Amino acid sequence: QVQLVESGGGLVQAGGSLRLSCAASGRTFSMYAMGWFRQAPGKEREFVAAIKWTTGSTLNSADSVKGRFTISRDLAKNTVYLQMNSLKPEDTAVYYCAAKTYYSGTFYITSVGEYDYWGQGTQVTVSS
Repeated sequence: QVQLVESGGGLVQAGGSLRLSCAASGRTFSMYAMGWFRQAPGKEREFVAAIKWTTGSTLNSADSVKGRFTISRDLAKNTVYLQMNSLKPEDTAVYYCAAKTYYSGTFYITSVGEYDYWGQGTQVTVSS
């Protein structure tokens, strides 16, 4: 089992920044990657970014957050971060971190069903 706890969400004005954190505990040695997803009201949960736990290689979603959001991790703290800059009202959503464990395939893991553990989510609201 891997437990994930997100923090860092809140209310910010358009153009502002936030940094989300996700602390992992439990069987963290089994983690292959961690990812961030978001879900806006009435929409499906969508992939934002992922990071391969051992190498730090990153995978980012297409155009919507490119150049504005950056994923990183701190191995010593078992924590993954999502730095969000130049926030827009359309970034408003609940942000979830997720962990994929015991995996040796391609790093292209962008769907909800491919992840094994999820945090409880943290609300990000961007006002215009």
